[in-house]
Amino acid sequence: MPTKATQSPGTGKSLLIVESPSKVKTIAGYLGDAYEVESSMGHIRDLPQPSELPAELKKGPYGKFAVDVEHGFEPYYVVNPDKKKKVTELKRKLKEADALYLATDGDREGEAIAWHLLEVLKPKVPVYRLTFPEITREAIERAFGELRELDQDLVDAQETRRILDRLYGYEISPVLWRKIASGLSAGRVQSVATRLVVERERQRMAFVPADYWDLSGTFARTDGEDAGTAFSARLSTVDGKRVAGGRDFGDDGVLKGAAGKLVHLDETAARDLAAGLEDAAFAVRSLETKPYTRRPAAPFTTSTLQQEAARKLRFTSRTTMQVAQKLYENGYITYMRTDSVALSDQAVSAARRQAAELYGSDSVPGSPRVYSSKSKNAQEAHEAVRPAGDSFRTPNQVRGELSADAYRLYELIWKRTVASQMADAKGSTATVRLGATSSSGRDAEFSASGTVITFRGFLAAYEEGRDEEPAEGKDGDKRLPRMAEGDRLEATDVAADGHRTSPPPRYTEASLVKVLDELGIGRPSTYAAVISTIMDRGYVRVRGSALIPSWTAFSVVRLLEEHFSDYVDYDFTAEMEEGLDRIARGEEDSTDWLQDFYFGSQEHENGLKPIVDDLGEIDARAVNSIPVTDTITLRVGKFGPYLEVAGAVDPGTGEITEPIRANVPEDLAPDELTPEKARELIETGKADGRELGRDPGTGRAIIAKDGRYGPYVTEVIPEPTAEELAAQPVEYYKNGKPKPPKKPVKEKPRTGSLLSSMTLQDVTLEDALKILSLPRTLGTDAEGNEITVQNGRFGPYLKKGSDSRSLQSEEQLFTITLEEALQIYAQPKQRGRGTAKPPLADLGTDQITERPMVIKDGRFGPYITDGETNVTVPRGETVEQITPARASQLLAEKRAQGPAPKRAARSTAKAPAKSAAGKSSAAGKPAAGKSSAAKSGTRKSTTKKPAAGRPARAGTKG
Repeated sequence: MPTKATQSPGTGKSLLIVESPSKVKTIAGYLGDAYEVESSMGHIRDLPQPSELPAELKKGPYGKFAVDVEHGFEPYYVVNPDKKKKVTELKRKLKEADALYLATDGDREGEAIAWHLLEVLKPKVPVYRLTFPEITREAIERAFGELRELDQDLVDAQETRRILDRLYGYEISPVLWRKIASGLSAGRVQSVATRLVVERERQRMAFVPADYWDLSGTFARTDGEDAGTAFSARLSTVDGKRVAGGRDFGDDGVLKGAAGKLVHLDETAARDLAAGLEDAAFAVRSLETKPYTRRPAAPFTTSTLQQEAARKLRFTSRTTMQVAQKLYENGYITYMRTDSVALSDQAVSAARRQAAELYGSDSVPGSPRVYSSKSKNAQEAHEAVRPAGDSFRTPNQVRGELSADAYRLYELIWKRTVASQMADAKGSTATVRLGATSSSGRDAEFSASGTVITFRGFLAAYEEGRDEEPAEGKDGDKRLPRMAEGDRLEATDVAADGHRTSPPPRYTEASLVKVLDELGIGRPSTYAAVISTIMDRGYVRVRGSALIPSWTAFSVVRLLEEHFSDYVDYDFTAEMEEGLDRIARGEEDSTDWLQDFYFGSQEHENGLKPIVDDLGEIDARAVNSIPVTDTITLRVGKFGPYLEVAGAVDPGTGEITEPIRANVPEDLAPDELTPEKARELIETGKADGRELGRDPGTGRAIIAKDGRYGPYVTEVIPEPTAEELAAQPVEYYKNGKPKPPKKPVKEKPRTGSLLSSMTLQDVTLEDALKILSLPRTLGTDAEGNEITVQNGRFGPYLKKGSDSRSLQSEEQLFTITLEEALQIYAQPKQRGRGTAKPPLADLGTDQITERPMVIKDGRFGPYITDGETNVTVPRGETVEQITPARASQLLAEKRAQGPAPKRAARSTAKAPAKSAAGKSSAAGKPAAGKSSAAKSGTRKSTTKKPAAGRPARAGTKG
């Protein structure tokens, strides 16, 4: 590779384009003044919305999708409006350059961005493609020695994915709008992810718990070595049959397996057995010791990084990818979008060297560990996520340079990488079985296990997290006392323990990412965006770390399962992803693949278009209805879910009565809507609209209502009479003709939420009038400022101008006097300036920043703060639902977004070009000889690919 940039009669500069502006400064510093480094700011063009197409194309083949499905699925691209200025700038700089280097990321997305740049810039200078797996001097120098052509197969795969998602969304989403609600969307991966969450909730709803009992006890040798050293053991068999545990029951609550091999103890049997063993003679029946070996986990892929960051750091997938992106762009880690677990030779050497230095030479095995990737797509799977460089910086060395979140993620990546090249952990696992005969003659055998680690190996650096806690007794790293077969044991605290089986746990972000990856659905690099989308669409909300589906999600999934079953089928969706991988590997033609998907083929009888064209009549009411009991049905309506009991025939009049309806609380999870809860809500619904009486002062009717946000009382304002409308003053036009009478401005009724001590069924007219009397004016202070008492969203409070003070109880709304209010205002404010409200919730200390977290009531609603970072409580989540873990996640996500960009001052003067005098070029320019890609124009050419096995095509043809 040349050591200097080739100078030309022009400027002698080369233009190098990357995706992100965050990389520009670092890369420019390494390259010196022979290169002008610029950013494309991501994609510069895309498929437009059909409404944005030129008028002449709206009625043509591009009108529906901005893709001509009848002629080779040719896409129509437009430069994004916010990128036109950037494109103009890049074209201007390209005119002054003697070569163009496209250094966008090395995955499908990056390859597509490079292709779009070629199509739009139309360079007349040599073009070179290179990628930086990490932003370090060594990696950049190596990249200039490994220049390549544009990978057209990766471009085709990305373009196919974009067209596929456009076809999927634009054909199926309108069905959801018509049959469920506007604003919904369907997507190739998001719909399957939503189905997974809904299916898990269905399992929880259908789950039947089972009760089972066993025994536990504490035992110790009565004499000899380790005499008196106690250990705990649990009942394992009775009369030679294994005691049934939680895993032996199905989701229907019925015992699985052969009944003759298991014994199911109920409370009576367990207590009788425990009583019969009080004076029994226990002895060791067997003792078995096995060697214990545990191997380190492979280095991180995108998927495993998201999973582990969720488990250990409580990061959302979005936070993990945002923080990792910044670490990559600033030269701390390698590229974070990868399916590979492989490490380069330099990385393996660095990890082994660092492990030996920090943990001793015996912590490193004799030969390097080699990990193989499950991904077939070797073009995208370059290297695992690891610390950048040919030698790794320890977390302590970079701590002062990184934010709290970035440091924690870097430390996690560093530990995992170093541990992956360390020796196995070694030890031994001992299992003891001990038993006795009860007074009733039943044989009871207990067991206990203990693992002793004799050589920690990789555990000295890192231990992988788990999604679920291991079963009791399976993972206790404990040492059992020395025993031998036949030793007598003294038993204490032998007691019966009751247990109940639990429903399958809800998905967390980590476990959802894991199952999507295992099923081969979507790309791990898109999982963060997918999870964000299903939350933004209202399909899923978060409680703690659990993902809970909405009732709208149930309707969407049901419609898709009944009418688009293939498109939410796990195997079919995984096969679509494999098809895209085959295109990326050059094994399949993209146009043929899209033809099969959309129009159908002999292998896939029904394509998407024939299914949509032949949908038939979809019963929207049935799709949006879920039976809860024989008489109660949950329905998904325009304003949210509600329960309904159909109208019945009145035996007196023979008429059908109005159905009874009741709102479903927003914070009630679907599996919590039991038949008992539904009947309770229906009882509340029966009182909805109940007239309590008339206000003596106005004569208006007062009614109790069950609203979306809880029960309330309100007054009914009658419609104006014909006489009142006729008595309105008449207005005239300038020509003297009378104007049509205006509709009178409707008076807003007084409304107030019920107090916490009231229910919709029991609230009285007296209660309602007291509520409607609020806010209550107490009087004025010495300066003449009015003081009122009010009931707010978060409780009762006093208000004097902008100064608010919380009250202790709702009773004070009606009992507090002016004198008592003045005494409260005489006390100094305890918190901040401009408000005296206490926090709505105290969430303790954030484990990431070690700062206290609270929820406060702000001008635009409640928000979470740790004193430095503020984040609004998400829509759809209440203050009561926000747990410390959830608050920490939201704050971490907000920090990862960084500060809002400042608006640049407008200037008419042209900025001078950057000067980098004194800098040496880190990488030289190869000899000219390549030109821009052959593809050009706004509409993509549709040249047919040859069959699999053909030679690879050049991406930059002369």
